[in-house]
Amino acid sequence: MKFLKPLYLQNRFFYGCIAVIILFVTSFILDRLFFVAQLGLIVLLAFTAMDIFILFYIKSGIRAKRICPEKFSNGDQNPVGIAIDNHYSFPVNARIIDEIPEQFQLRNFSLKRKLSASSSLTAEYDLRPTERGEYHFGELNVYISSALNLVARRYRCSEKVMIPTYPAFLQLRKYDLLAFSNRLNQYGIKKIRRIGHTLEFEQIKEYVQGDDLRTVNWKATAKKNQLMVNQFQDEKSQPVYSVIDKGRVMKMPFEGLSLLDYAINASLVLSNIILKKQDKAGMFTFSKKVENIVVAERRNSQMGLILETLYNIETDFFESDFGRLYGDIKRNIPQRSLLLLFTNFETLDGLHRQLPYLKGIAKNHLLVTVFFKNTELNQLIDKPAENIQQVYDKVIAEKFDFEKRLIVNELKKHGIYSILTTPENLTIDTINKYLEIKARGLL
Repeated sequence: MKFLKPLYLQNRFFYGCIAVIILFVTSFILDRLFFVAQLGLIVLLAFTAMDIFILFYIKSGIRAKRICPEKFSNGDQNPVGIAIDNHYSFPVNARIIDEIPEQFQLRNFSLKRKLSASSSLTAEYDLRPTERGEYHFGELNVYISSALNLVARRYRCSEKVMIPTYPAFLQLRKYDLLAFSNRLNQYGIKKIRRIGHTLEFEQIKEYVQGDDLRTVNWKATAKKNQLMVNQFQDEKSQPVYSVIDKGRVMKMPFEGLSLLDYAINASLVLSNIILKKQDKAGMFTFSKKVENIVVAERRNSQMGLILETLYNIETDFFESDFGRLYGDIKRNIPQRSLLLLFTNFETLDGLHRQLPYLKGIAKNHLLVTVFFKNTELNQLIDKPAENIQQVYDKVIAEKFDFEKRLIVNELKKHGIYSILTTPENLTIDTINKYLEIKARGLL
């Protein structure tokens, strides 16, 4: 009977048993129902035996495998496929139970599909991880039943597998051509008017209608006996660092992801844009000390190095030491660079404690401080107050919201650029600011 181990009785079988039992009980009152009850029992057992035979007479009636990507993209919908081949000569019903990694807490996950005779199909579903790390899949279980649907046979198919979850690399495709698109405003990029000629010389070319007359090269014009102009391009190979605060202020969650993970995802996409613009991309993190350092370079392997470094960021969310950050930047980054600091300030007092260090960093580098709006406050601000307690909550929420805007003004007063954004708009707002700085030649 070992071959019957993967046998499972279906609800229809139990309903049939209940009906037969009711007939037998009723036959104590009506003797003529006893024969009907016996006949019903024989028919139920006969059909059950037939169902077992047609499901088990083939050793491997079903083959299935899980189709997973090599790695998951954190915060994105990642497709997972299940390919099933039906080797039975009749249609079957399949109930697929995939043992999802425990991080998703999907305890009742199942898919139902109907397979034609000797056919194949692929069932798909999406998973959205909300933290980096290793995700372990269990076994893939497929329960097969025939049209009788009295019993089901279980097939255990794919083996256990581990899928690592990296920062949101799927977003790289979305923004890959952003730096070169002529329709940047579709992605929220505003048009920037160039100020002056803070560009690198590229070549001398013949004048065509529309060229800036201020770029005319008179020496080349005299030699060629035709109007020649200098052609410029954006300055290249400028070092740009993503500086990620992994202290306790970045632990706040938003739609499943922490602010730290939003900053990590934005840094990955931004680094790709930086390299596409032929600048040098680098990064490092800090809390009690500076860690995860990737020196700003422009090489083919840089994106892979940044991706692996962002994947391996670990933190206990200690109090961040901005004084240590200032000292390490002063010692280790001698060249003037663009520093995009991903952190968070909830109060003006919190900013004032770190402001001397930010001003020190801004003396030698172009510092852009990126921090977050508290979107939870919007619900309190927009909701009409109906009692004294709600009035109090609404006033406090408006105070904190106003204080965020005061932080922006305070940073601006000391010559420090800032980005106040929501977590979901972090990536596009950061790219906006980088392209604006490049267009204005501020670095």
